[in-house]
Amino acid sequence: MRSYLAHYPRTVPARMGAERAARFIRAAAEQNFGGRLIDIGCGAKWKADLVGDLVDEYVGLDHAGSMHDVSQVDLLGSADAIPAPDASFDCALCTSVLEHLEEPRAALAECWRVLKPGGTAIYTVPMYWHLHEQPRDFYRYTPFGLRYLFEKVGFERVEVTPMAGFWVTYASELGYYWLSATPRVMRPLVSVCTFVANVVTPLIDGIECKIHRRSHEWAWMQLVVARKPRAREQ
Repeated sequence: MRSYLAHYPRTVPARMGAERAARFIRAAAEQNFGGRLIDIGCGAKWKADLVGDLVDEYVGLDHAGSMHDVSQVDLLGSADAIPAPDASFDCALCTSVLEHLEEPRAALAECWRVLKPGGTAIYTVPMYWHLHEQPRDFYRYTPFGLRYLFEKVGFERVEVTPMAGFWVTYASELGYYWLSATPRVMRPLVSVCTFVANVVTPLIDGIECKIHRRSHEWAWMQLVVARKPRAREQ
């Protein structure tokens, strides 16, 4: 995981968010990944450092106009037009991409198409997050909306897990706000305050989760694990 996190900006909110997301993704991938993987919206294929050891082949897809480095991309295409035959992959990974797609249902249907029967898809999708990668930032998703979209295209066993509670979401957004709105001369102090907030709030979040189950109501990000039915189940 350390090599994966090394790719991220060194700002505290970015590193803390990436580390938290990486733990959720890795845990889900360990239970569901194997065989041939397609990473939809792979950028520079950093996630190969996170889950690449769990699969036999790691295939990265991204579009030619991406604002990210696509020099390592294996397939040039889009989430709703993947240049691969039906049932080409055993598993799929798509992180923080669905909010940037004009037609999310079409993209999910395409993922379903290229998965083998019984294959599993893992997505991370924001519910509370500031605007980013403008103007290609279109949606935020509730767990109910995610289940509807995934099930509508044919996925089953759709599990949606909140990746944080209120305090982590609050601290993450506060950190980004402080860093964007604070004069440069005060950045060192702000970085210290942000670090403290992002260290303390996960502890509070963990305690709160033990007392009350972590709620979707304040989740910064949702983790989706969905399965394509086996052939006899379709």
